[in-house]
Order: sequence, then structure tokens, then C-alpha cells
Amino acid sequence: MANILVVDDERKMRHLLSIMIGRKGHSVDQAGDGEEALNKVKSAHYDMVITDIKMPRVDGTGFLERIKKMNIACPVVFITAFATVDSAVEAMRQGAADYITKPFEEDRILLTVERTLSLSRVMAENRALKKELNKAVVSDRIVYASKEMRATLDLAAKVAQSDSAVLLTGESGTGKELLARYIHRSSGRKDNRFVPLNCAAISTNLVESELFGHEKGAFTGASRKTVGKFEFASNGTLFLDEIGDLPLNAQSKLLRALQEKKIQRVGDNREIPVDARFICATNQNLEELVEQGNFRRDLFFRINVFPICLQPLRERIDDVEPLAGYFLSRLDGSGKMKFTEGAIKMLQSYPWPGNVRELANAVERSFILAGGKTMITSRTLSFLNSNSILFSNNGSAGYKLPSEGIVLEEIEKDFVRQALKMSGSNQTRAAALLGLSRAKFRVLLKQVKNSC
Repeated sequence: MANILVVDDERKMRHLLSIMIGRKGHSVDQAGDGEEALNKVKSAHYDMVITDIKMPRVDGTGFLERIKKMNIACPVVFITAFATVDSAVEAMRQGAADYITKPFEEDRILLTVERTLSLSRVMAENRALKKELNKAVVSDRIVYASKEMRATLDLAAKVAQSDSAVLLTGESGTGKELLARYIHRSSGRKDNRFVPLNCAAISTNLVESELFGHEKGAFTGASRKTVGKFEFASNGTLFLDEIGDLPLNAQSKLLRALQEKKIQRVGDNREIPVDARFICATNQNLEELVEQGNFRRDLFFRINVFPICLQPLRERIDDVEPLAGYFLSRLDGSGKMKFTEGAIKMLQSYPWPGNVRELANAVERSFILAGGKTMITSRTLSFLNSNSILFSNNGSAGYKLPSEGIVLEEIEKDFVRQALKMSGSNQTRAAALLGLSRAKFRVLLKQVKNSC
């Protein structure tokens, strides 16, 4: 059902229209003139607006002109007397969806509403697809040279031809969402939406609403009906990142949705069929979480139909040079900047604990430090030496103690700061980067704040 705004300076007319439309199950809001309507569309989403043309303060045509300047994509239908039909026709030339003349019949109103709502849905789908397409053009390219990544992509291409659930595992920054998008683009669902959701980035009490949506008034602050990610991804692909951070109570509902391919919005008992491909990802050991009682065993088996592990960048060194070149080309419009041979060797010898994400950040930093020079040297990359104080350069994930010793407490604090920066100050995400529980991370963060 849709959210519709009715705008008219005559209270009886607003009330009559609201009753007619409300009988069809739509949620109807009212405004007394164009000025009040503008305030409403700024703060809430409407699937369409029905407005009179002749009103005080801001009239109907003025309202249409203003929302177009505000880039609010909402179809507008005019109600007009016979004497102002020319005004309505002119408004349609300026972008109105339709118009209705007074006096009107209920059937005519309802037909226009349903026709306009169909237009609204098409507009919304087109905006979403354009957004996904633009995002894909910018970020979906997979750059590699290693046989390890080639084998991973071959596996992904095979599973893309089915609708089996895929579990992507690997350290943070290895490119799990990128691979999920590759699977989606290689599948029969490629012309539909790819909908990502980071389970670690949303508060516990909003997880169910994000997944399944909610009805208006379902909880405090639920001022309008919202479609969840499951429903939005129908016929496409739903990607749940950091699945290990999903609360237990939400895990049981997720399992039911996966098994039955039906969901219930929060605050509604009706079952809504959904048909979405399901891919999830984690940098945690889900089997350990299962043994600890923090992840449902039955859900683990349900999502682990086809596991794919992305190896860390230190185990596929052949990918470092092409990746670094790709990131540099995106920053350098001239295409003239290059890495020296020594710089490439330095990049390949660094263990990259943050994987591809850290490499991208390092390339950007070196691009800035180069100051317009055409060659990035090992000297430009000298900041990597301070980053690697705790990491051995033998291609393993081990650690070594420098001969001069270290102050472990200061190193811990520095890593906490780096994790917060890499995660955009998301504490749950930062804790995951360091392999810590949220409780342990909060203890370290408190120490950092106390030392400032």
C-alpha cells in the first residue's frame, strides 16, 4: 500500500478524497495549501501527491515547480475545475502526472491513483537501477593477476548459474562485497537489484526492520511504512555482510525467511512472498561462533551451501602490482604516473594486514606525497615501514619483536586509532578489524581516550 498526500484548502474536499483513497488501504496524509505540503514532502516520503491548483500562499503549480527544484521525485496529480483545465494541461507539460476535473466520480479518482502509483513504482525502480549501475561502473571491476584469484572467480562463476546460498569468508578488506557483485552480475538475476546490508553497521533494535520492513506505527518513530531489504531485493540478490554480527533473535527470523521464502513486516501478520538470491559474508569463524552459542547451527548450515574463501593479499602477491596500478590510474587523470621497480618490490614485501582496502589507501597517500611527480618511489612509500613494525615481511601473518623492543600499550592504542579510521568510527566494525570482541574493544578505546 502507498503513502499519498492530499492537498486542498477546502477541508471537506480533503476529507472526502482521504476517505475514498483510504478505503483501498492506502495511507493518506493531508495539507491545507502548497506551503504546508512542501514542509511535509521535505520530511516524509510520499508515493504521490494529489493537489488542487487554486490555493492560498503556494498554489498547485507553484508546489510542482518547487519540488522539481528540490529534486523530489514524486508524481503530482492536479484537481481542477472545468474553468482551469488549460492550467492543468499546461502543468502536465511542466511535469505533472495527470489531472482530474471537478466534479469527479470515485471510480475516476481511484483509477487515476492506481495508474499514478504504477508510474511511481516504475520511477523508483529506474532510480534504483541507475544508482546500482553507476555504483557498478565505479567500483565493480575486479583486478587480478594471481592464479589464486583466477580460481576464486572460476568458482564464483559456477555458483552464479544456480540460486544456491553462498558464504564468502576472508579477512577484512579482501573484497567480499566485490565478489558478491561479480556473482550477481554473472547470474540470471543481473538485470534486477543487488541489495547490500552490513549487519555490523545497524543497531540491534533496527535489524528486523531493515531486513523485513515495518508498518506505520509498528514502533516509536515508525511514521510511515517501510519496505525491508528482503522485499526490495525480490527477484535480485540480497547481500548480508558481517553476518556473524546478526543478533540471535534476528537469526531465527532470517532462517525462517530463507526456508519459506516469505517474510512478515514488523507490526504486520501478513506473509509476503519474496524471491531473492542470498549471499552472505563474514571475516569471523562462524563455526567457532556456533560452538560458543553466538550463531545458530541450523542457520550456519543453511547459508554455508557453497563457501568461497578469499585469500588475504599477502598470499596472492601477484595481485599487488596490477591493483596498485589500477588505484593509481583512478587518481591520476593524466595516466603518466607510475611506480618505480623499487616501489613495486616494497609494495609486494609489505604484509597488508588491511588487504586490498589498505593498499588502496596507501596508493592514495603516496599519490598525494608524490606532489605531481611522474614516478612514485620507495622513498615515497617509506610510511609503510612504520606501519609494519609488528608484521614480519616473510609473507606470513606472524609477528616479530624488533631488536630495540616496543611499548606494547602504545602499539595497541595506535591500532585502535587505525581501526576506527578504517571503519569510519564504527566500533563494531573496528573491533572486527582487530579480531576483538566489542567488550574488549571498548576497554581499549577507553584507554585511548584517557590518554588523550
